Amino acid sequence: MKAVSAAEPQSQCGGRELREMFCVATRWLEKNATTINALNVFPVPDGDTGTNMLLTMRSTMAEAANPPDNSAADIARAMAKGALMGARGNSGVILSQIMKGFARGLGAEPSFGPAEMASALEQAARAAYEAISKPREGTMLTVIKDAAAAARAGLSGDGCDLTSLMGLVVDEARRSVARTPELLDVLRQAGVVDAGGQGVFIILDGILHYLRGEEEGVEMTPATVSPVREGALARQPAFVAARAVPAEERKFGYCTELIIKGSALDQNQVRHWVESQGDSVLVVGDDGATKVHVHTLHPGSIIEFAISIGSVHDLKIQNMDDQHEEFVQMRRTPAPAADISVVAVVAGAGLEKVFRSLGTTFVVSGGQTMNPSCADLLEAVDAVPSDRVIILPNNKNIIPTAKQAVTVTKKQVRVLPTRSVPQGLAALVGFNCQADMDLNLKEMTKAQERVRSIEVTTAVRDARMGTLQIKKGDHIGLVDGNIRVAGSDLGGAVLDCLKAVGPDTAEIATLFYGDQVEADQAASLGRVLKEQFPGLEMEVVAGGQPHYAYIISVE
Repeated sequence: MKAVSAAEPQSQCGGRELREMFCVATRWLEKNATTINALNVFPVPDGDTGTNMLLTMRSTMAEAANPPDNSAADIARAMAKGALMGARGNSGVILSQIMKGFARGLGAEPSFGPAEMASALEQAARAAYEAISKPREGTMLTVIKDAAAAARAGLSGDGCDLTSLMGLVVDEARRSVARTPELLDVLRQAGVVDAGGQGVFIILDGILHYLRGEEEGVEMTPATVSPVREGALARQPAFVAARAVPAEERKFGYCTELIIKGSALDQNQVRHWVESQGDSVLVVGDDGATKVHVHTLHPGSIIEFAISIGSVHDLKIQNMDDQHEEFVQMRRTPAPAADISVVAVVAGAGLEKVFRSLGTTFVVSGGQTMNPSCADLLEAVDAVPSDRVIILPNNKNIIPTAKQAVTVTKKQVRVLPTRSVPQGLAALVGFNCQADMDLNLKEMTKAQERVRSIEVTTAVRDARMGTLQIKKGDHIGLVDGNIRVAGSDLGGAVLDCLKAVGPDTAEIATLFYGDQVEADQAASLGRVLKEQFPGLEMEVVAGGQPHYAYIISVE
């Protein structure tokens, strides 16, 4: 279906138009995801707000591909379901609530006009605020609230149609984003606007692009698709539902991630080629560095292509057939009803091994820059043999997704809000699979609170945080999530962070080194730290985690 013309103002839209406009909005979000990621307050490599919102919207549109019928109500409900299951990170969870409220606002109507759109935006804002226990202004909550208010006010104008109404909404959303640093000191100090708020603006702006017939401005990507699909949605391979394949023939292939660095990289060229090699494609970046994610049967072809146009960095390949078999085997394994299983979110082969050795039943691969979705966590919960499950997110941005998964499953699931890998490991020390849920949570919480967390990574941009002047490429040391030190000396950053936690009062420090650190380099640093703190028992372990050179647990 061709986008509507600017010369043909829309007074009423049906389900097909609703799906099309959000499909264009998702494409517009994809084009802007890297810019949104760069708005992270901390200059650390976990600025993934744009990516999380994009992946959430992709799940939203995939669910909307085959609703019961094409009424606006059914399309909206399907999108809300897709957003719920695909929600990733704080921004994705809030976005899923926005979609839930939007569907609620449209009600059961087969079509909608300006009044219904205003009501849907109001309900979207209300649902988003209701989902947050302590809502903060200056975030994406504020932007959707201001946008909704603009829609309601716009209804009082003469001859208001959907296009002119959304024009008012987008203008106000843009101004609202610009005001976010005035409402949050941390944004003002970092010199950025709110990333989630910018994402909401981009989605609303994408809807306006569609209503104005400016689909070309969003640079939709042509592709060969099934003839049963129509319009903008059909031109988005990432949104097309997977072909049904008998279980005995199914091959999941390899989850392949890498970064291509080069000069004058053509984003469209990269995306077109990668889409021809697999599905679940994500290509974001700029002409100097592009991040690629794809599920493919031939990861070698992806690597060869990447080498042909630049250099390959941060390569990660996971065999999804093995992961699926693990799920299948777990479902076949009987377990006593009294057992409690633990699901933990961890990145890095070494850390996964440690978590399993301490009693974790199932590990979901994820962490910084790779937040799992609600559906990922639900699949893990369903796979474990117990009816009672404890989830360890091990990352503050995964906690909301984990809590959302609890509301969907029929099992008795509780989330222990661990904010770091050391907290998750400490909590496992207090775990007893034969004890009841409340006692376990009590003991695990006490154990979690006894540990201090140190994380050392590399700055992705220049920034000023309090009295610290940070340069791109500096080694940043964080203590319990707060930036403590930045400089050119990696070992010095670790040393300064250890001094900050008061090693004289601690007994054990476990240093997990990442996938970019050599074993002898980590061992050498361990010896230096042992000399500096002779009363501290020091253990050096290969964690294999990406992005963070060292993660240190101090107890």
